[in-house]
Amino acid sequence: METRAYDPERDAAALWGLKERFERELGALGDEEKSESYGEKLTEQYRERYLDWVAWCIERDPDCVTVADDGTGLAGYVFVLPEELAMIWDSAVLNELYVRDSRRASGLADDLMEAAYDCVRGQDLPLERLMLDVDTENGPAGGLYARHGFEPWGELRARDL
Repeated sequence: METRAYDPERDAAALWGLKERFERELGALGDEEKSESYGEKLTEQYRERYLDWVAWCIERDPDCVTVADDGTGLAGYVFVLPEELAMIWDSAVLNELYVRDSRRASGLADDLMEAAYDCVRGQDLPLERLMLDVDTENGPAGGLYARHGFEPWGELRARDL
């Protein structure tokens, strides 16, 4: 398994495929309304915006997106926000981590977490910590983050606009 920096010329379609699975799985953690809202946003326009966002981020920090290639395609990725966005939570932000079903429980998620740590170690942060948001219903992800020493820090609140 090779982990390397994301290359938009080589990896964009595969990254989008993983991102789409990520979103559908997040939606499936809730009720039918949540599932529908996550599914409905996965339009061509959203795909373009997402890939443009990733491109914008890697222009600022080429190491902020690490992909794992198992020789048959991308098996997972981790996306850390660039340093200039650290003011969002006054810390480094792990934006997304996803591992394809067939590679779960293989140690790949731990390898991707190490890539995230490597990325943020060089960031100049207001507070030296790495933050993330995990759905409380996502037991496997919560277990991974707990194993890596993440602890609850407040609680996000949201409202529809």
